[in-house]
Amino acid sequence: MRIDRSIRARLVLGATVVLLAFMAGAGLALQRAHEDSVRTARFARLQSTVYLLLAGAELDAAGALAMPASLAEPRLTLPGSGLYANIFNTSRREEWQSASTVGVAPPFQRNLSAGQWRYEILPGAGASFLAASYGVKWSDRGQATALVFSVLEDKSEFDREMSAFGRTLWTWLGSAAVLLLLTQTVLLEWGLAPLRRVTREIRRIENGEQSQIEGRYPTEIAGLTDNLNTLIRQERIRQTRYKEALSFLAHSLKTPLAVLRTALNQPEELPAMVAQQVTRMDDIVRHQLGRAAASGSASFAPHLPIAPVLNRIRDSLEKVYLDKRLDFSLDCAPELSWRIDEGDAFELLGNVMDNASKWARQRVSVRAWQDENHLHIRVEDDGPGFTDVQSVLKLHVRMDEQVPGHGIGLAVVNDLVASYQGQLNLGRAESGGARVEVVLPVA
Repeated sequence: MRIDRSIRARLVLGATVVLLAFMAGAGLALQRAHEDSVRTARFARLQSTVYLLLAGAELDAAGALAMPASLAEPRLTLPGSGLYANIFNTSRREEWQSASTVGVAPPFQRNLSAGQWRYEILPGAGASFLAASYGVKWSDRGQATALVFSVLEDKSEFDREMSAFGRTLWTWLGSAAVLLLLTQTVLLEWGLAPLRRVTREIRRIENGEQSQIEGRYPTEIAGLTDNLNTLIRQERIRQTRYKEALSFLAHSLKTPLAVLRTALNQPEELPAMVAQQVTRMDDIVRHQLGRAAASGSASFAPHLPIAPVLNRIRDSLEKVYLDKRLDFSLDCAPELSWRIDEGDAFELLGNVMDNASKWARQRVSVRAWQDENHLHIRVEDDGPGFTDVQSVLKLHVRMDEQVPGHGIGLAVVNDLVASYQGQLNLGRAESGGARVEVVLPVA
């Protein structure tokens, strides 16, 4: 499974990296905080021992340091106990050391200003020490003596405590990370399950086992599945339209071909008959091509401004019917737009306006407007109007059955409007001419 092709692998890898980074950061922060806390506590204990030495220290009449035989801290009297004390008399260059220093040479602090505390980690021979030192100016019997109290503790116990805490901390953090990763993986499997179901359904559609995506899916991908179903339906409608167009084309061409065969036995009528039937076959081919090419896919079409389309068609028709000097009246708001394929819009409006121009005497009026859920387009002329509205509106009417004079224009319009689930209404205008009204619903 390549990571760059799998959402699941990307999410698992990303979650693993983020989780490990978080755990490492959190572990180091906890370890450092615990180390600082324990170190501070041990320095506080060493400070208490310094106060204990301060309480027991005395100077004799000669100014020499005198200490009691026993101290309240038993570790100071036990050789090699790990806790060591030293008092250095800077005035007499003499010092006192606890009995625990026998056989050990701790690096005591001997140079410190009066009133100054110092906490530090000192290296020693084969070991290191936590040290707390305090400098005092001792006044007794009118004599002032500078003393430095220093208490050291072997750092090995501190290191063992930190090591034990680190092992426990990283063991638990590692176990928590593994558990979280497993939980994350399960959640990802659950969260991505709808996508896998969509994939399986699409494969069944490709294999012909089902006609569309049938499952119910979460809101985040419901729009995707709905649009896929819309595309599938539109593709099947388009394929059906192509098949029907070929079927109707073959059926409609039979009559003109039969007429031409008959005309072969009448040489004197052959040229006129060929010209007539060729024109008829050309109309048939144009009609079926127009039906087959109808998009009917308003769901994914961008909003198309209607006024520019009407203006371009009007300009073209004014040139085509220049000799009639038609008066075109366009009533369409400049901001009016609709979801419709541009080619379908030109085919639909062009055929309706061309039909009106063909039969109009002087005037063609076009009005386009929009209500809440529909686009309305009304085209009227001052010509003779329709002679048989029902026949013109008949779907899939054969070319040799159409109402004479209206050609293929309205038949193509009828198919286009039907492909957009709209309505085509034919009637009589107030001027007595034809009125064609197209109503298209929101996609």
